[in-house]
Amino acid sequence: MRILLATSNPGKIKEIKEILEKYGFQIEVPDRKLKVEETGRTFLENAYLKAKAYYEEFGLPTLADDSGLEVKALNGYPGVYSSRFYSLKEIGGYEDPTPSEDKANLRKLLRLLEGVKDRSARFVACVVVYKGQGGLFAFGECKGTIAEEPAGEGGFGYDPVFIPEGYDRTMAQLSPEEKNAISHRGKALENLIRVLRY
Repeated sequence: MRILLATSNPGKIKEIKEILEKYGFQIEVPDRKLKVEETGRTFLENAYLKAKAYYEEFGLPTLADDSGLEVKALNGYPGVYSSRFYSLKEIGGYEDPTPSEDKANLRKLLRLLEGVKDRSARFVACVVVYKGQGGLFAFGECKGTIAEEPAGEGGFGYDPVFIPEGYDRTMAQLSPEEKNAISHRGKALENLIRVLRY
């Protein structure tokens, strides 16, 4: 089955390919990025909006994901705003996105958690496959805690500060195989495979 990925994020593309290709899926990457307004209030709504937009543009069954970090001490933020948390002035103020938005998000998160004892958090992912008439979806989560400072060169996003439950290393310090086995996106994709097989 050919599936188009509704993303241009190289980290996500690599991760999703590694998981789905072993099940025989032929992964297609769009030749251009669509600007999709993520107006949903949930991960499911945003993933559905992206999958539908890419399907309508390219005409292929499309997989989209929306995922993020939910931190208990921040009442679930950054949540659906995870990728643009640095710009959310009303929650912790604006953070300059130099040299990158990812680094700005990390700086802001660690600043807001300075001195906070309960650093429990979870990564949540929702994946949607849209094939023209509605879609199929699945969720995954990975529980853990937020480190005091970034560590590791792997992964992307909040991986350098997220320590998965049962580990003493951040997600960015794990091998791709270790990460895929426990990650929120990995679990969501495995759950999606089960849905697609029925």
